[in-house]
Amino acid sequence: MNETLHDHPVTPRTNEEKDKLKRRLKRIEGQVRGVEKMIEEERYCVDILIQISAIQSALKNVGYGVTERHMKHCVKDAIANGDGDESIEELMAVLKQFSK
Repeated sequence: MNETLHDHPVTPRTNEEKDKLKRRLKRIEGQVRGVEKMIEEERYCVDILIQISAIQSALKNVGYGVTERHMKHCVKDAIANGDGDESIEELMAVLKQFSK
């Protein structure tokens, strides 16, 4: 899954960054399993919707963290190397998709 759509160098994540993201995603995975269990148990719809909202919020926060890192490393490096316009356009396209 190392395939990228760009041709500029990638700044590798530190082990600490990867571990933090993986922990967050595992927590979200647990929340999704919890919603599945709630559905199986015929739990109250509003309680399920509240949990779904929490999952969406958690995923958005992961996305914001990845976006921040991308801006601080990839976009910053692209600007320094004269490829800023292309990098910003790429980021804006992704942000438009992310915000749907």
